[in-house]
Amino acid sequence: MGFSSKLEERLALRSGWFFSTYAILAGFITYFSMYGFRKPFSVGRFDVSYTLWDGFVLDAKIMFVLSQVLGYTLSKFLGIKIVSEASRGRRVAMILGFIASAQLGLLLFAWLPPGWKPLGLFLNGLPLGMIWGLVFSFLEGRHNTEILAAGLSTSYIVASGFVKSTGKWVLLQGVSEYWMPVFTGLIYVLPLLLGLWLLSQLPEPDSDDEALRTKRQPMDRAARGRFFRSYAPGLLALTVFYMLLTGYRDIRDNFSRELWDEMGFAAESHVFTSSEVPIALIVLLALASIMYIRSNKKAVMAVHGLLVGGSLMIAIATWAFQMQWISPMLWMVSIGLGLYLGYVPFGSVIFDRIIAETRFVGTAAFMIYVTDAFGYLGSVGIMLYKNFASIDQSWLEFFINFSYLTGIACAIGFSFSMIYFSRLAKASE
Repeated sequence: MGFSSKLEERLALRSGWFFSTYAILAGFITYFSMYGFRKPFSVGRFDVSYTLWDGFVLDAKIMFVLSQVLGYTLSKFLGIKIVSEASRGRRVAMILGFIASAQLGLLLFAWLPPGWKPLGLFLNGLPLGMIWGLVFSFLEGRHNTEILAAGLSTSYIVASGFVKSTGKWVLLQGVSEYWMPVFTGLIYVLPLLLGLWLLSQLPEPDSDDEALRTKRQPMDRAARGRFFRSYAPGLLALTVFYMLLTGYRDIRDNFSRELWDEMGFAAESHVFTSSEVPIALIVLLALASIMYIRSNKKAVMAVHGLLVGGSLMIAIATWAFQMQWISPMLWMVSIGLGLYLGYVPFGSVIFDRIIAETRFVGTAAFMIYVTDAFGYLGSVGIMLYKNFASIDQSWLEFFINFSYLTGIACAIGFSFSMIYFSRLAKASE
């Protein structure tokens, strides 16, 4: 019996520790590798500007981030249909095609003349926004989805810093800022192929999974409409305040170099990774603990508790930093933890559990993509506001003020959603 046959036989047994470890590893490697094609450019400074028209000048770094985020945002809107309707047999081929297209965008970013470089990053972001849903579709609807999703989610927390460190290393080898993303992407090709092969070996959820978490299947337009209309108040609250959280995450992620530089860490590349590793571990444990809550109603409330608590942590840690009670490193770790305690559940457990609680036959990928699409739209608006309305503020000053707004507003909005779903559960008893 060959290795592949033995692996398939072992996975079919679905023994707890082996299956969970394997599935986490497969998802982690795949999505971690995707970041090698998405985030390297953000470690560049690009100290030039673009004049859009008389009197309107856009910083090159903001222009490049906006270009990629616009492509990524459009990708999320497209993913509402494409990902929610994707069958299992097409997922691996779709991921490969999307990654190849993203790498072509990075090549264009390096090769095109200055005025056209934003187009390369737009084309880079356009396919990448659909990778998360395709990877998560292999993991959702299982009795241990929380721990699988937690493992998957740590991939982008760690990868964001790790890929920046990789990109910085490539720069230190003498590669230009514009060619650095292409070469960094090539480093991640083989890990990506390994992750995809591992994912393709996973069996579908079985009857026990379906009994606990509801049958999962692609959703057509009519099913998507029925689901959203049925729970609109709660879903709208989650979507609106996730927009703010996504914008906050994008500022912290894409302009972390500027923030660290202003706090005196300009010569240190390790901060991009060392600040994210403890966050990933704590978020992993927090989300994994939800797996032990068998009641879907209680699990939905517990996840909302993470959203509210994480939001408050952002505001409290920022106040402590301004009072000089905590160091810059501890502040970045604390607000990162608060951010990801609220942000990560949207791409994993909250909609998985809401579907399980409501017994609606569909896929969590639908609402993941609705919230992501509008989230990145909000991110675009926030970056434009920084460029035009807060041009005199440094990145650090802007980010501190934005931390208070995000923390307080999101705590209020997610509390409303918690109350809505709590009353809905009581009404159905």
